[in-house]
Amino acid sequence: MELFKLEIYIPESHLKDLQKALQSSGAGRLGNYEACLAYSRVKGTWKPLDGARPYIGEVGALSVEDELKVEVNVDKARLRQTIQAIRDIHPYEEPLINVISLYDDY
Repeated sequence: MELFKLEIYIPESHLKDLQKALQSSGAGRLGNYEACLAYSRVKGTWKPLDGARPYIGEVGALSVEDELKVEVNVDKARLRQTIQAIRDIHPYEEPLINVISLYDDY
């Protein structure tokens, strides 16, 4: 099975919604377990440009905010639906979702 790790940056206020979206899309399954993920507090920075509609911050000003980095594994068959589920609940205009292929020959 081909696995990917997703790294999702999101405000802490949206963690519960993200957990539900990930579980409903089938991400975070590990053997006989589901809803497996990890999260850690991080600082995020961004500067919205002209035309942006930022959830937090102002156009032209650098923002530095507390966020969570959520890490979850998902198999290739569920990857696209999981990314769409994240986008559906994410408050950011441009959510940061890193998709990392995992070594699976062990």
